[in-house]
Amino acid sequence: MTTYALPSIPSSPVISRGSSVADDVQSPAMVLVQDVLEDVVHQDGARLLAALISRFGDFELAEDCLQDAYAAALLAWASQGLPANPAGWLMTTARNRAIDRLRRAGKLQGKLAKVAPDRSRGPFDRDPILPDPIPDERLKLIFTCCHPALTVESQVALTLRTLGGLTTDEIARAFLLPTATLAQRLVRAKRKISRAGIPFRVPDAHQLPERLDAVMTVIYLIFNEGYQARSGESLVRADLSQEAIRLGQVLVNLLIAERMEAHLPEALGLLALMRLHDSRRPARLDAAGDLVLLEDQDRSGWDAVELASGLDDLDRALAMDGVGPYQIQAAISAVHARAKSYSDTDWPEIVALYSALDAITPSPVVRLNRAVAIGMAHGPEEGLRALESLEADAETSLAGYGPFHAAQADLLRRAGRPHAAAAAYRQALELTENEAEARFFLRRLRDFGLDEHHPKGDPSA
Repeated sequence: MTTYALPSIPSSPVISRGSSVADDVQSPAMVLVQDVLEDVVHQDGARLLAALISRFGDFELAEDCLQDAYAAALLAWASQGLPANPAGWLMTTARNRAIDRLRRAGKLQGKLAKVAPDRSRGPFDRDPILPDPIPDERLKLIFTCCHPALTVESQVALTLRTLGGLTTDEIARAFLLPTATLAQRLVRAKRKISRAGIPFRVPDAHQLPERLDAVMTVIYLIFNEGYQARSGESLVRADLSQEAIRLGQVLVNLLIAERMEAHLPEALGLLALMRLHDSRRPARLDAAGDLVLLEDQDRSGWDAVELASGLDDLDRALAMDGVGPYQIQAAISAVHARAKSYSDTDWPEIVALYSALDAITPSPVVRLNRAVAIGMAHGPEEGLRALESLEADAETSLAGYGPFHAAQADLLRRAGRPHAAAAAYRQALELTENEAEARFFLRRLRDFGLDEHHPKGDPSA
């Protein structure tokens, strides 16, 4: 099943250990339970995990006990029926498992303050499973993960792993790191938080600035994974994108409440960027789930409300002092949003904006996007020359970066060089792990008359 919160949903082998429902794991009742559990994990998994971590102050304990609760739910819900409040059931079960583990380990008293701030409630008694509201501790956990005692790389990786629903493999690919290296980074970050006693709370106003950059990076990376998933069957994971937008709005509200106007423009810029991108989501896939490029999208299918909200956020940001990278990226997206058609896009303006962005935050990926814009503004051969200069720079090599080869292939196609374009599409195909992207590259190869078989899919599928 699809993973959202850190613990994955147990698969049917978990059920088979002596379970009364193991004999018919595909029964209608079991299918219903699995569907409901998957929905709860998608909608509430991150919130459950954040609440457990905030309460117990222990990442691994919270992760393990929530995983146990998922496994217990498959058994209990199939045999006893669905609870009135599935998320509350999972929270109570995971909490009681954590309390039992702490009791057995003799650590209960040491965790008392975190587990039971309200001692009058008798928190270590087994509470009935009631539909009590689960506190939303996600913003607290993001700021904890982004504590300055951790490296920026660890801050981002830990928050993505804990709250973003990304697997260790997915985060490793985002950082261009071996999975084992990223896994060790996560372990060290968790241990540092535990040993240093870093509190699970939103920091005081004077401490916010030192963590905002990492927090905004985390939120945007979560959004990006939802907007264009790096692996899996679907190109889009709308739940992640919506979660990132929600967190972005929470961050904006926090800065307004704390009267931190100096930091508000970039937070608004980030929110605008996510909303403008997300407004195009309904038109990015066709009925079969296949990728539709921006130039081929039906713009009447864009989300007009989301688009208007994004433009409003950007206007608010640009009316304030200071321009940062998120505002510039949002401005680029706004140029696309305001164009009546792809052919009406102001590509020279986009080139200028990417140049401004590269001056503030130099990056080979920014220069890649600028090269594509140059190709659209001044012809594909100009764009290819810009890509060649980027490819020649050993320090910014994008040889293993799939979007580089996809961009190169598209410019070669536009330049009327089909054989070179086909070679670039094959390279992009080899590097993608997303099935929707793979089908798109295969369709391009078929358009060139190269209807070849490939282990990643069938272009006619």
